[in-house]
Amino acid sequence: MGVFYEYYRAADRASATVQPEHSREIVDGSRGIPEFDVVVTKWIDPEVVLGQLVAFAGHVDYSLGLVETVGLYPPPESAPRSDEEWDALPEGSPYLEGPGIMELSAEARDMLAGVDDARLPVLAEQWAAIEEFSHFTADEDGYILSLTKDLVGLARRAREHDQQLYCWMSL
Repeated sequence: MGVFYEYYRAADRASATVQPEHSREIVDGSRGIPEFDVVVTKWIDPEVVLGQLVAFAGHVDYSLGLVETVGLYPPPESAPRSDEEWDALPEGSPYLEGPGIMELSAEARDMLAGVDDARLPVLAEQWAAIEEFSHFTADEDGYILSLTKDLVGLARRAREHDQQLYCWMSL
């Protein structure tokens, strides 16, 4: 199976968390789900896998926490605070099963947005060589390059429109 991650841009946290239980890829005006500029991925988590792309893009050493995130949904202020509260959560609670929404730092956005187009193939090649992609065969179909271009493009559009990047994730 795996975890799905949808990276998207929004003007603010309120806009980013509209109908948080629904995919950002799906648009349904009748249910109040707006249209987002979104890149859909599988297994590309913000902290580790995307974090390494950001490190390569920014010419910095990778470290856990390089891509700072702020959890927005489920609301952190309502999160269980004790083992008893966690045990009392009902089945289907977003705290147990998701989905979740995180805001990515402006620094991560800007490192991705600042990549020169001529550098994209080399950047994708570096990223494809990380340990987390070792179970895939070589990027012969160009998926990693395409994904790199999509994520850099999303970051550029977010920066251009003075927006933040967000990540919606679901099992």
